[in-house]
Amino acid sequence: MKIAFIGYSGSGKSTLARTLGACYGAPVLHLDKVQFVPGWQLRDREEAQGLVAAFMRQDSWVIDGNYAAFFQEERLAAADRIVFMDFPRLACFFRALKRYCKHRNGTRADMAEGCIEKMDAEFVWWLLFSGRTRRRRAHFAGIVERYGDKTAVLKNQRQLDAFVAAAQEDAEPPQG
Repeated sequence: MKIAFIGYSGSGKSTLARTLGACYGAPVLHLDKVQFVPGWQLRDREEAQGLVAAFMRQDSWVIDGNYAAFFQEERLAAADRIVFMDFPRLACFFRALKRYCKHRNGTRADMAEGCIEKMDAEFVWWLLFSGRTRRRRAHFAGIVERYGDKTAVLKNQRQLDAFVAAAQEDAEPPQG
């Protein structure tokens, strides 16, 4: 099973990727871990692309993140399932705030070591405005249009819960 997660910051991509990776027994790659090295510094682009390319050669995988430069088109084409986390901006803000409170002064598991969790004005602006430009929304809409047959669009917690329940049921070995 190959699953690609895309969507807005704070929507829960990383958490859902971990859940589905465990559910299907697939390795999980968080692209934030590839993009950054300690101190929120950018990793060398060629090195980062090499890491992603090597990961994608596996028979199954779960990849969490948008990053067009990390073979986004190839990831989406290769994926058996695409999950677009299309939560409203305020929901993403409050989810990110909750994440910040939980991991304050630490590094969460889906982030590169030494990238301390932060909630600054720049990130809040990204969550609420810069990360939701007309161009970005159109990009996501284009993905849904191109890959609609294999794309799940999750817009709220109720849909997310139902999606996880269905995935867990699908992944359970048959009884008997």
